Amino acid sequence: MASCKSCGPGYKTPLDAMKGPREKIVYLPCIYRSTGIKKPDYLATVDVDPDSATYSQVIHRLPMPHLNDELHHSGWNTCSSCFGDHTKTRDKLILPCLISSRVYVIDVGTEPRAPRIHKVVEPEDVLKKTGLANLHTSHCLGCGEIMISSLGDACGNGKGGFVILDGKTFEVKGNWEVDGHAAPLGYDFWYQPYHNVMISTEWASPNTIRDGFKIEDVIAGRYGSKLHVWDWTKHTRIQTLDLGQEGLIPLEIRFLHNPRADQGFVGCALSSSVFRFYKTEDGKWATEKVIQVPNKKVAGWAMPEMPGLITDILISLDDRFLYFSNWLHGDIRQYDIIDTRKPKLVGQIFLGGSVLKGGPVKILEDSELKSPPEPVIVKGRQVPGGPQMIQLSLDGKRLYVSTSLYSDWDKQFYPDMVKTGAVMLQIDVDTKHGGLKLNPNYMVDFGKEPDGPVLAHEIRYPGGDCSSDIWVVETDK
Repeated sequence: MASCKSCGPGYKTPLDAMKGPREKIVYLPCIYRSTGIKKPDYLATVDVDPDSATYSQVIHRLPMPHLNDELHHSGWNTCSSCFGDHTKTRDKLILPCLISSRVYVIDVGTEPRAPRIHKVVEPEDVLKKTGLANLHTSHCLGCGEIMISSLGDACGNGKGGFVILDGKTFEVKGNWEVDGHAAPLGYDFWYQPYHNVMISTEWASPNTIRDGFKIEDVIAGRYGSKLHVWDWTKHTRIQTLDLGQEGLIPLEIRFLHNPRADQGFVGCALSSSVFRFYKTEDGKWATEKVIQVPNKKVAGWAMPEMPGLITDILISLDDRFLYFSNWLHGDIRQYDIIDTRKPKLVGQIFLGGSVLKGGPVKILEDSELKSPPEPVIVKGRQVPGGPQMIQLSLDGKRLYVSTSLYSDWDKQFYPDMVKTGAVMLQIDVDTKHGGLKLNPNYMVDFGKEPDGPVLAHEIRYPGGDCSSDIWVVETDK
């Protein structure tokens, strides 16, 4: 059996998870902030079952009670880190808000196809008990609590700390980190209890990102370039790894899924690079750059060189493939990581982006492509923006893609997408030899939503996935 309901949430091992059921619905936040439409963000439920009459359609919308939250990422009340605890049930989706600092707790257990709001944690409560604001990544912990990373403090300054919610009442319990140990900047994190470690990343302060991207902020050093290593049991920051100019804006971080693994990868957006991080023989942590996407020299764009802008990164549950999206260049890449020090490119697909054939941006020098990619049209609509958030099916055979990054940056880099709405696509994956192929029968057009075009972000499966679940038991060998 792939899972055991009496054994608690999730799966015993990552390889067991790969045998789990095929996804039939997914959840993803839809954002109206910065679009000019004065409506609240909402959680969309999308049908991804090819045998369903409503395949590739939004089947339910749950609006939030406030405006301008900027829903962004999501997590669970419990996951595979609590496997073996039959008292735990994965039935609440945790939705932290990037701008308002609220946390919405969504009941997806009562009616999975029609979620409802269970509780709202107000920003005043978060700030009073933790001093933190602008919330991002949510992970469930093996102890049953919920941990959420922050970008800043009450004044919009950088502060990379962590909020702890009670796993039953969803009340704010306080900070995870020891007082005085918050990082100067925050964003994503991943923990690996076997090695008594957690590693967090950096974006920028809320004040820096709030009104769009400015190259002056990069020059002034306001964007992050560091990984922070934490003692998992003591909750203290014990090491800082500076990636330098080759590792600007390290965003999504992933350990290998094997809970004994002592290495993983982080995607650095602005430098368009991927670093491997690993444990050294002396027990410290180190990094090495293993992938570099070269900039393109261009005319007719905001800067003379265009980075790929790696904005999401995933590892398949069997730790064989690494995937990432280049939001500006417009491609998704698949790498074989059997040799983690030398990832091998085995799949690539272009889905929009800023350097399309016939577009306003002219390529002056491109070390990778002989000619610009053609625009991609699915079910009669040209794909807007570029591939951004990605989510892999449990068996690794399907990759889902959305095109919105963050409403203020969407408005700046892809204003047409803000006007016409984001989309969600599905890619078929060759898991034997590598390779990516667009499914021409699947597109969710968020330009046709009842209240007007909307921006769609991170994709989440009801039963957990490779970016929500962390394993804390030894993988069977």
